[in-house]
Amino acid sequence: MAWFFGRAAGGGAPRRSRVEAADAELERVRAALDEAERREADATREFAALETQVVGAEAGEEGLDAEHEEAADAVEQTRAAVATLVSDSASADKDRATWSARVDALALSLGRKDGAGALLAANPPGVLGSVAALLAVEPGYEDAVAAALGPLADAVAVESLEAAVDALRLLRDDDAGRASLVVGTPLTPSAVELVEPPTGSTTEVGPRPAVDVVSAAGPAAAALRALLAGVVVVDDLAQARALVAASPQVTAVTRAGDLLGGTRAAGGSAAAPSVLHLQAALDEARTRADDAAARGERARFALAGARHACDDAQRRYDETLDRLHESDAALAAVAEQLGTLGSAQRAARGEAERHRATLAQAADRREADEAELEALARRLELAEAEPGESAEAVEVASAARDRAQGDATAARAAETEARLALRTSEERARAVAGRAQGLARAAATERAAREKAAARARERTAQAQVAAQVRDDADRALVALARSIERAAEERAAAEDARAAHAAGLDSVRADADRLAGELRDLTDVAHRDEVARAQQLARLEQLEQRATDELGTDPQALVEEFGPHRMVPSAVEPGETPGEADTTAVEHRPYVRDEQEKRLRQAERALARIGTVNPLALEEFAALEERHRFLTEQLADLKKSRQDLLQIVEDIDERVQQVFAEAYRDTAAMFEQVFPTLFPGGEGRLVLTDPSDLLTTGIDVEARPAGKKVKRLSLLSGGERSLTAVAFLVSIFKARPSPFLIMDEVEAALDDVNLGRLLEIFRELQTHSQLIVITHQKRTMEVADALYGVTMRGDGVTTVISQRMREHAEA
Repeated sequence: MAWFFGRAAGGGAPRRSRVEAADAELERVRAALDEAERREADATREFAALETQVVGAEAGEEGLDAEHEEAADAVEQTRAAVATLVSDSASADKDRATWSARVDALALSLGRKDGAGALLAANPPGVLGSVAALLAVEPGYEDAVAAALGPLADAVAVESLEAAVDALRLLRDDDAGRASLVVGTPLTPSAVELVEPPTGSTTEVGPRPAVDVVSAAGPAAAALRALLAGVVVVDDLAQARALVAASPQVTAVTRAGDLLGGTRAAGGSAAAPSVLHLQAALDEARTRADDAAARGERARFALAGARHACDDAQRRYDETLDRLHESDAALAAVAEQLGTLGSAQRAARGEAERHRATLAQAADRREADEAELEALARRLELAEAEPGESAEAVEVASAARDRAQGDATAARAAETEARLALRTSEERARAVAGRAQGLARAAATERAAREKAAARARERTAQAQVAAQVRDDADRALVALARSIERAAEERAAAEDARAAHAAGLDSVRADADRLAGELRDLTDVAHRDEVARAQQLARLEQLEQRATDELGTDPQALVEEFGPHRMVPSAVEPGETPGEADTTAVEHRPYVRDEQEKRLRQAERALARIGTVNPLALEEFAALEERHRFLTEQLADLKKSRQDLLQIVEDIDERVQQVFAEAYRDTAAMFEQVFPTLFPGGEGRLVLTDPSDLLTTGIDVEARPAGKKVKRLSLLSGGERSLTAVAFLVSIFKARPSPFLIMDEVEAALDDVNLGRLLEIFRELQTHSQLIVITHQKRTMEVADALYGVTMRGDGVTTVISQRMREHAEA
């Protein structure tokens, strides 16, 4: 009984300690459970708030999508307009250059070399100009009027008899040759007798008095009309013969330039166009050149506005794109926060569940310990009632055992507390780390968005300043342009009034022809577009039918019948409402609208893309992607550095090329100005850069002006002059950058003796610093050579090379 008593007494203390430890653990677990439930409630509340923010952001993103699409359409339209205007401007510049060259050529052709030319060049008082310049002839009647005027077509008009006398005296004093003059006198009714053509002799066009096909203004108008009085323009010689036979006092001229009168006749074939032809062509070329210049100015003015509109559209496009990117970044940040809060919520819920399970287990252990404690207490009472060993020995043993058990219990409790605290700290650390990472990414995104916004603000400020300056310059240009347009309109109106009456019929016919041709082209284009559209629609229908059969395994007719646009479409589920919450019996149906359904499709695709898929291998893929990202980042940094190095090398090469080209051009241009007068005594030549501001893309124009000529273009020079100009350019290059050997192949073949002598002087200069190898058939060229080499045929028919030292032979 003594042993039983000791065991009962010693087993009660550990049970009491375990009950007390269980009570303490219950209190701690209840506190941890309350904390986990509180964190779960906070995470749930923040999650709901962020979901509301996501719904608002998505609603705003729909408007941004529409605005971005409108900006993209505007950019495409403005770019197409700019391209069209650039093409129009280039076409106008090309036409202007063509007609300007024609004006220069015709002006040179009309240059006078006789007394009339000297008189026009001196321009004394009273000289009105050439008759061809004062007369305006209807198109097609130039030959007839030139034949009617005869030698006077090349005459000079003066305003009075006094002016004619002064002009003749000037020609005689200066020994400038002879000239025919038309003296301006008042026109009396008896001075002009217009002869009516005889009846019965008209054709489709009919005879016309010569004075009706010309117009003139000024003091010489009366004299010119008097010269053409009695002259009738007919279609052919048959009409002319009939008209002169009926009225011998009449002079008939054909539109081909044949003249027939009662006492004289002239005609035949013209070897060259008349002065009136050349003058009419010159007037037409000037009109075309002015029209092309005006079209070019209008195109450039419209191009400036179109480019400004294009820049505005591009700026709106960039702004909408940046705002869309910011919205996507904000949505991504919110989605990341939602993920972080969801993880925190799930972690708190899991921790609460674990604490509840731990609390239930601790309560069960406490109840079991209390039951054992009560049983031990009853056994202890029974043991104390029986006799046993001495109380002192029992008490000593019990105290030692109690101390040992107490120490063990305390150690186990401390271990349990440490493990629970460690697990709790690990869970909290993981939750805090996830939230900190999410907040750090959100902060980085916000900082990047602010930097972009600040950069855009600075850019908009600079663009606003530039726009203000452009607006001021445009206002000043518009004022100057308005004044120029007013002056041009007045001058053009004055010039066009004289031609409008004669060209009205032709313009009307041409307008009708152009209108009918345009209508025909439009109808043809419409028919072609309709055919193409019909073929495209048929092909698309066939593709859709094949796609429906391949992907859905459904007959196209059945698919159209069940899901075609004639079927009603159920309304979309409102945001925040799940399909299960909606009353299926109260779903609203509406007609099919393609734009609305495409918009729903884009929304669903974006939502599906944001949701993503569950990937159980995300950690392994993340590690692999992180390693690849690190590798690609290093490679990208290396590529950027290489690109910077290459760009620096390109910049250095460009600078060196520009420097070398500038030096070579400067030296060559200086040498060309020295060499050209040697080949063209009294002439002037120079080299001109087409674009001095950009030496990498500029071209070089060669201006050559031989003595006594006023031409600038090489195309207006003769063959020999062009050859000498090319030789001068080559020699300038050789002198600017000397070479040890120079090879020339029959460069003097087309030159006469005078030009050949000048070229040989150039050869002698080149011999001082280079060795010349010249292939030639000219004897004079061979005479200046140091050695001659040739190929001849021997008597046996075999060719052989011979040589001769000219300098040694000359010295001998």
